[in-house]
Amino acid sequence: MSAFDRLAPPLFIFIWATGYIVAKLAAPYADPLTFLSWRYAGVVALMLALALAARAPWPSRRDMLHLAVAGLGIQSLYLGGVWVAIRQGLPAGTAALIVNLQPVLVAALAPLIGERVAPRQWLGVALGLAGVVLVIWHKLTLAASFGPPLLLCLMALLAITGGTLYQKRFVPHFDLRTGQVVQFAAALAATLPLAWALEPMRIEWNASVLVAMAWSVLVLTAGGISLMFYMLRHGRVTAVSSTMYLVPSVTSVMAWLLFGETLGAQAIAGMGVTLLGVYLVVARKPTETSA
Repeated sequence: MSAFDRLAPPLFIFIWATGYIVAKLAAPYADPLTFLSWRYAGVVALMLALALAARAPWPSRRDMLHLAVAGLGIQSLYLGGVWVAIRQGLPAGTAALIVNLQPVLVAALAPLIGERVAPRQWLGVALGLAGVVLVIWHKLTLAASFGPPLLLCLMALLAITGGTLYQKRFVPHFDLRTGQVVQFAAALAATLPLAWALEPMRIEWNASVLVAMAWSVLVLTAGGISLMFYMLRHGRVTAVSSTMYLVPSVTSVMAWLLFGETLGAQAIAGMGVTLLGVYLVVARKPTETSA
């Protein structure tokens, strides 16, 4: 295993965890689908410039179609569902808990793409989920557990799970620059009409929004998504998705440092349980080989 292969998971977790921080920065000043449309357009422009400068290979028409379908799930439906649900009142902790059911779904559906989930990994999936619940339990409220925001977040969960499995099954190998041009162009084509139809498309270009947009395009999307695709290419989808269990823990630490949010003993204990669960999922026996 190369040094980058070891660095990729913790770097991905850190970058992905900043998503809630970015959402908190931008939410008061930008409609969610409008912000995401600008974000997707920025990624398309950035990756297209990089691809043209490097003369990167473009996927075949068939692979473009598969990438577009996966992009609608991983980008448009997932991000759109989470951002709109939070804007409509669903607490970020509740949203994080729902979306972090993804490793459970991925583990259950992994046999469909030829992956075997060992009993040790199932134990890890269960422990990881328990740890996530402990971390964000104090943020959950019964009143916010019903209605359209909950349905939007469930849609986001199904979308990112389906998109991840679809991509791993049909187009696991592609150039990250040209592939992301295709994926984010598809996400933009789906999101922009919805923003125009459902929102006043309000966005105030102040310092908070500019920082959130720059971080979203350059780090969260171009960096975080690229790392996720790289890990999917070189590892098992069950192990890759399980790293997302660590995101609420890292986000909670960031919110504690940046915004003074509470971080109690229960949350710290949950982080430990989550770490153990993820270790059981991703650790390989000496006889195991990479997929």
